[in-house]
Amino acid sequence: MKIIECVPNFSEGKNEETFQAIIDAIKSTEGVKFLNLEPDPDYNRVVVTMAGDENGILEGAINACKAAANEINMQTHIGEHPRIGAIDVVPFVPVKNVTMNECVKISERFGEIIAKELNVPVYLYEAAAKKPQRKSLSNIRKGEYEGLEDKLKDAEWKPDFGSPVFNPKLGALVTGARFFLIAYNVNIKSNDVKYAKEIAEALRESGTIKRDAEGKAIKIDGQNVRIPGRLKEVKAMGVSLDKYNITQVSMNLTNFEVTPIHIAFEEVKKEAAKLGVEVDGSEIVGLVPLEALLQAGKFYSDNKTTDEHTLVDLAIEKLGLSSLNKFDKNKKVIDYMIKE
Repeated sequence: MKIIECVPNFSEGKNEETFQAIIDAIKSTEGVKFLNLEPDPDYNRVVVTMAGDENGILEGAINACKAAANEINMQTHIGEHPRIGAIDVVPFVPVKNVTMNECVKISERFGEIIAKELNVPVYLYEAAAKKPQRKSLSNIRKGEYEGLEDKLKDAEWKPDFGSPVFNPKLGALVTGARFFLIAYNVNIKSNDVKYAKEIAEALRESGTIKRDAEGKAIKIDGQNVRIPGRLKEVKAMGVSLDKYNITQVSMNLTNFEVTPIHIAFEEVKKEAAKLGVEVDGSEIVGLVPLEALLQAGKFYSDNKTTDEHTLVDLAIEKLGLSSLNKFDKNKKVIDYMIKE
């Protein structure tokens, strides 16, 4: 079975009626399964997760977006998170037995249909981008909803689908295909966030800004010179977790085939040891593909077993995934949730 994840982000973080309308639209669609809905009232934004086969995920995404479009009005929307429209971004993610190119095709079909159905400009990003400057979501979002009407007058920002006409109620929509992003945090046994920040700077791909003897940023042609970090496809920062009196190295693993979970964990442990602090487990925020945990299980078993559940349980144990909250593999592993 092909498994494709879709994670639409809608510009509404408080209205339960809107949430229920989106959930109902997904649940009424054949070939797709509703997995999760995580609202953030401060950002006034909600992230919805669904998964299914190639036909189900396309129909599920269309139905969810049509439901959201009926409920959300950008003319009255206020929120902290950058956004360009009511249906801000709709990424399609290959999970199992499906290629990135297949997900690109699905996003293109989705963009073509939704532009006509909702009369919104649609931009393609990440693996589906037709222009280099549109690969980055942040580039497309520049100016946000408030600057969109003027942006659409610029020929450089003609949408990939739909007319370059401002839709005051819905704004614009971004869709495309990307790798599965794993939100992964490693716990540091210290309430001083400086250690977590230093570890993050040493490991994240973007590294840290190079400074001179006086601590001033070194620039070339007006751009900061950076010292790259060790881990590719990793974004990281140090954060405090006051609830548990600890800090965390909070990471986004944007391609776990390049930097797997267990490598990120072990590298944090190495950096922590250099600084004289300890690591106390980790956590995965949201869902995770089965393959990512199997990789970790094989690493910690030295490839001495091939039993799936043994490997998953070993990964959970060695990574300390239940250190803060119990890690229930049946509710956290996307492959298992699909089977339910």
